[in-house]
Amino acid sequence: MTSPAPIQVRVTHRFKASAERVFDAWLDPEKARQWLFTTRATPLVRAEIDARVGGIFRLSDLRDGEEVEHTGKYLELDRPRRLVFTFGVPKYSPDYDRVTVDIVALDSGCEVTLTHEMSPNAEQYRDGAQKEWARLLGNFDALLGGDSRFVPHG
Repeated sequence: MTSPAPIQVRVTHRFKASAERVFDAWLDPEKARQWLFTTRATPLVRAEIDARVGGIFRLSDLRDGEEVEHTGKYLELDRPRRLVFTFGVPKYSPDYDRVTVDIVALDSGCEVTLTHEMSPNAEQYRDGAQKEWARLLGNFDALLGGDSRFVPHG
């Protein structure tokens, strides 16, 4: 019996920063704490990144006085072209998704295509995930000096 296909969310964003700079910033805990899985209402209070295949990351935000952990394991790190990692928020679900970040160098900057694969029963989260990744990549771009408006958190 064939398993149902995962729900896929795909977001593409062009950065003025180089592919190397974008790749490295994904794995830098100080940069990640400023943009990844964070909002003004939910600042990151912890950012731990073990940037190697098999290494894990733990990023925790604060919601109503309680830490909520976003965690995963790096499956592939191919600098500066590709990152693949699992992603989950154990407080809300035991499931782990798969996120692939493909980075293509351009004459001026780079283009990132992020593909988030969720479980087949996650259809109701598709639109929200797409909007959230687009927002996060916009903040990431601004952090790196692009044109998007960046509002620092924390």
